[in-house]
Amino acid sequence: MKIEMMYAKIHRATVTDANLNYVGSITIDEELLEASGILVNQKVEILNVNNGERFSTYAIKGKRGKGDICLNGAAARKVQKGDVVIIIAYASMSVKKARKFNPTVVHVDEKNRIKKDI
Repeated sequence: MKIEMMYAKIHRATVTDANLNYVGSITIDEELLEASGILVNQKVEILNVNNGERFSTYAIKGKRGKGDICLNGAAARKVQKGDVVIIIAYASMSVKKARKFNPTVVHVDEKNRIKKDI
C-alpha cells in the first residue's frame, strides 16, 4: 500500500503578484524551488493563510533571487498581492518508507528570502 505524504513545503511565502492573463501555475523563485526540492511542473497545493483558500496548480521556475511567488491564470483569482501562502508538494510512498521520511521545509521571511536561523 502507498500513501500520500508531504514531500516539501515552502512555509509562509508572500505573494508578489497575481497574473490573470497567463495560462496557469505558480511562479516560484528558482532558489526556493531548489531549496525545497519542488520540481518544475510538479503539482503543488497552495494554502492561502489570509483567506483560507486551498487549491492545486503546478510550479514554474522564476528568476533566481527575485523572491517571486506569482499565481497565474485562474489561480490569480484566489490570492491578492501580499497574501501569505504555504506551498506544499506531496509524494506517494510505502507506509514503511513514510514512517522514516522527513520532508523538506523551507521557511522564508516577508521578502521570500530563506531564513537560516530556523
